[in-house]
Amino acid sequence: MSNYNIAIDGPAGAGKSTIARALAEQLKFVYIDTGAMYRSIGLYAAEHGAEVTDRQSVIALLPEIHLELRFESGTQHIFVNERDVSGAIRTEDASRWASAVSVIPEVRSFLLEFQRSFAKKNNILMDGRDIGTVVLPDADLKIFLTASAEARAARRFAEQRAKGEDVTYKAVLDAMQQRDLQDSTRAAAPLKAAEDAILVDTTSMDLQQSVAHIRSIIWEKLHV
Repeated sequence: MSNYNIAIDGPAGAGKSTIARALAEQLKFVYIDTGAMYRSIGLYAAEHGAEVTDRQSVIALLPEIHLELRFESGTQHIFVNERDVSGAIRTEDASRWASAVSVIPEVRSFLLEFQRSFAKKNNILMDGRDIGTVVLPDADLKIFLTASAEARAARRFAEQRAKGEDVTYKAVLDAMQQRDLQDSTRAAAPLKAAEDAILVDTTSMDLQQSVAHIRSIIWEKLHV
């Protein structure tokens, strides 16, 4: 029996990672957070003196970057040259760096085969912004997860304040809208729903409702 590949795409702050992680745990699938990969590239570039918006500076670093995913107690950890950066990439700076390097076609190509190799070997639930359109165009099920910018910003704001970060809702909303514009207008694999994706708007849903709703879609479509 072939493996099942499920793609979940959507804008920043839509809850993709949290929802995908919960679903993968329920399904006993391998969860792949592609956003962590771009954050890792951005972090490495920033820490090694590259201007993350300078394509050539970032490209020059790619040959020396070795990424590895390890799963500990079901949790994905990402390593860059043997360093666990799973915590370091979860900052607002890392998010901005990820957004900058993700528009570079060579970075996307660098990560593409890395991402696809996992899908060939396992039952995969992968989230990102171009999974259904570029990374796994033949995925068994594609979900495009979205919510209003205001709802997504409110969730991100609550998360950051809970971590003790000194942010304002307006600043988070402005950053969210800027990220949406950049992701949807970039030349390389812009954010958009695949033609055969199922749209799920979670504006009026909480986490539990969102997970339950998508779980019902997976059962209906794949019977798993």
